[in-house]
Amino acid sequence: MGFRVAVVGATGNVGREMLNILAERDFPATEIIAIASRKSIGQKVGYGEKELSVVALDTFDFKGVDIALFAAGSGVSKEFGPKAAAAGAMVIDNSSFFRMDPDVPLIVPEVNPHHLQKIKKNIIANPNCSTAQMLVALKPLHDVATIKRVVVSTYQSVSGAGNEAMDELFTQTRAIFVNDPIVKEKFSKQIAFNVIPHIDVFMDDGSTKEEWKMVAETHKMLDPNIKLTATCVRVPVFVGHAEAINIEFKNEITEKQARALLREAPGCLVVDKREDGGYITPVECVGDFATFISRIRKDSTVKNGLNIWVVSDNLRKGAALNAVQIAESLVNQGILTAE
Repeated sequence: MGFRVAVVGATGNVGREMLNILAERDFPATEIIAIASRKSIGQKVGYGEKELSVVALDTFDFKGVDIALFAAGSGVSKEFGPKAAAAGAMVIDNSSFFRMDPDVPLIVPEVNPHHLQKIKKNIIANPNCSTAQMLVALKPLHDVATIKRVVVSTYQSVSGAGNEAMDELFTQTRAIFVNDPIVKEKFSKQIAFNVIPHIDVFMDDGSTKEEWKMVAETHKMLDPNIKLTATCVRVPVFVGHAEAINIEFKNEITEKQARALLREAPGCLVVDKREDGGYITPVECVGDFATFISRIRKDSTVKNGLNIWVVSDNLRKGAALNAVQIAESLVNQGILTAE
């Protein structure tokens, strides 16, 4: 007994990770279908020890598919997500298209799995990668001490912008060492040996859409009363997002209490030694399921304040892993049953 699972965008970074994670976590699937654009027909992608042949999205019939994991961008989700849902598939979408739809649950399973009981359209949204890892760390603290305000600065890897962005970091880095011209295509400024305080488009108030997403998604998933301000920065790292998070609480909470709560919280792994190397950096989190928390310390400038450092593999917890965990939650809650 198992489920028929389709992965849309199977040739991209996140789609490939979805296939890897479905195999690693032994998700109960009787069939896995790898789907991408017509130009990828016949291309092979890995699923555990197997290879799957990619089929074309524009001619695929979703009838009989139980779960459709979408990792192909907002345009594809807009066009094909409702079609898959209408055909009976439970759509779990990694794009931003459905996230703010009030009838679509926005889910991080460690944060708000109960919202899965409110599904109306057979569509569930995955949050932004930077929001997902932040909320995994904030939820257990909020439950105990009630968060009033968050100031977060992100250090986001280029993989969050896709394969072409990773290629650009590589080619620019090589160009610097061999004295070739720097070519900028994916990013507005040089990314190699640089940082860029600009992710997604600018909005009227001067923030970027990435920063707005962190606010809006936190309000939808965790608590609309939390005041949050974000500065999102792209850094020359291939995989793994990091965040410096300053938190002000309504109620008193000590470093010791926070550390104990986070050690027991689902999805969290505390590595926090006050010594050289006693923390986690992006290169150390790649390929791991956990959200790592380090540098837990008091902020003495406010009455109840803490600082934490949060690192996670953005292709996993920020995208593919979270989507698969949503599918697992649907099964565990009895919302989806195998026939």
